[in-house]
Amino acid sequence: MKRDYLLELMRAKSTVFTTSEIALLWGESNVQMVRKKLYRYVKTGKLVSLRKGVYTKDKKYDKYELATKVLTPAYVSLETVLARAGVIFQFYGQIFVVSYLTREVVIDGQLYSFRKIKAAILTNRAGIEAKDNYFIATPERALLDVLYLNKDYHFDNLGNIDWHKVNAILPIYGGNKRMERLVKNFLKATQEGLN
Repeated sequence: MKRDYLLELMRAKSTVFTTSEIALLWGESNVQMVRKKLYRYVKTGKLVSLRKGVYTKDKKYDKYELATKVLTPAYVSLETVLARAGVIFQFYGQIFVVSYLTREVVIDGQLYSFRKIKAAILTNRAGIEAKDNYFIATPERALLDVLYLNKDYHFDNLGNIDWHKVNAILPIYGGNKRMERLVKNFLKATQEGLN
């Protein structure tokens, strides 16, 4: 019986795949063979190529999953998470991602903003949740990422932040005194009802 590579791909949970993920899924070490099959599937409309080396089953893919597959390792964070949690009220159309490079990429009309962070912080899972096919920061981790990457930042509503979680995650930023001082000040302001 002939192996149905496309069916194997369609049955997978992921909505977005890289070439290397597909090779692993198929158990195929011949990357040229994988690329040829993918090229044929895209040409016949059975797969969609979002960019070089990144494919999706159809246009109904998860944009957060795509965001974490463009550059890896990566996780969704910063303003994307803070806006969803109601910590900031500003709407941003782009998806913010923390990774090993700073870059802006437009894929399928969506802007993805990648911000570089130290490898030791990037690979630490404290405050990172695993969703179906991607990683996303908790609001507490996103807040700390923003503080780490920005010298001055305004938050609209810190009432939903769990400060015990913030203090538990804070050490992964390497004893950053500026961040420790800011966290202390934000906590005090929240307790006094100023934010």
